[in-house]
Amino acid sequence: MTARELDAAGIHDHGLRAAYTRCRDLNARHGKTYFLATRLLPVDRRPAVHALYGFARWADDIVDDLASTATAAERAAALTALEAQLEKGLHSGRSAEPVIRALADTAARYGIDHRHFADFLASMRSDLTVTGYASLDDLGGYMHGSAAVIGLQMLPVLGTVVRHEEAAGPAAALGVAFQLTNFLRDVGEDLDRGRVYVPADLLAAHGVDRARLERSRRTGARDPGIIAALRAFAAHTRAVYRQALPGLGMLDPVARPCIRTAFVLYSGILDAVEADGFAVLHRRAVVPRRRRAAVALDGLARALAARAPVRRRTRQAPGPSPATSITGVTEPVRREAA
Repeated sequence: MTARELDAAGIHDHGLRAAYTRCRDLNARHGKTYFLATRLLPVDRRPAVHALYGFARWADDIVDDLASTATAAERAAALTALEAQLEKGLHSGRSAEPVIRALADTAARYGIDHRHFADFLASMRSDLTVTGYASLDDLGGYMHGSAAVIGLQMLPVLGTVVRHEEAAGPAAALGVAFQLTNFLRDVGEDLDRGRVYVPADLLAAHGVDRARLERSRRTGARDPGIIAALRAFAAHTRAVYRQALPGLGMLDPVARPCIRTAFVLYSGILDAVEADGFAVLHRRAVVPRRRRAAVALDGLARALAARAPVRRRTRQAPGPSPATSITGVTEPVRREAA
């Protein structure tokens, strides 16, 4: 975490600054697309986003780290320990574990519902035992905790120009769209973990089952049925993006460039998968660097344009001006810098 970001967010305690810095490092190392988009937020809001991502990354690594030699029982025990640390940290506001300390501080600052974190961990725990889903409806239950709640956690940090309840649906849908995109991109890697997130009924509609996926993964053979099934899964994912799209205009204008950039980059992964012939069982599709750079530059231009009116108001006002937060309570406008 840069000192500028921490100072802007009003985070001055040395230990807390170190905790947020740890979360930022996790985001920068593991979430390249998301980290790039986060750079477009006003500086005072970035630490909170890093805390939310850092916690999600930490829990996900307990369950999914392919480099780990931990057994399923050891992973379950680690999740149980994390749940205990989380509950204690959220109630006390402190923790010896840096990621929990930063998360607890962010939850308190922005009034984030603690149930979102519990729901997230419940979905992470299911990954230890559930290896597939019969239908999209079954997958949806899992994705509430693994993805939808991420969007709901973010809303208080981003801020909106509408009531929270109105923005919640599109925010949850965007979290789901991002996760579905990851599932499509990572079909091969997830299969190595023993899991298939593409629902069985969608696969069966194209004559595909787990054994056929494993055979293609093992031999490298292209399979028209698998390609057709993955194409259908991509079409479903694009439909979820369309559900999420109206939510971009509901966000605080200074937060929109960040989420729009993430929206474009993640949906661009679908384009990359399609351009690569849905070869996700054999290699990971990536958005070309040139495309990522172009989207980032466009996002930066939008971010600077959105912040300009805020700077003018800040310079002209004799003191802090009231602004409506996500909860509807007036609070001082934060000073924002590019």
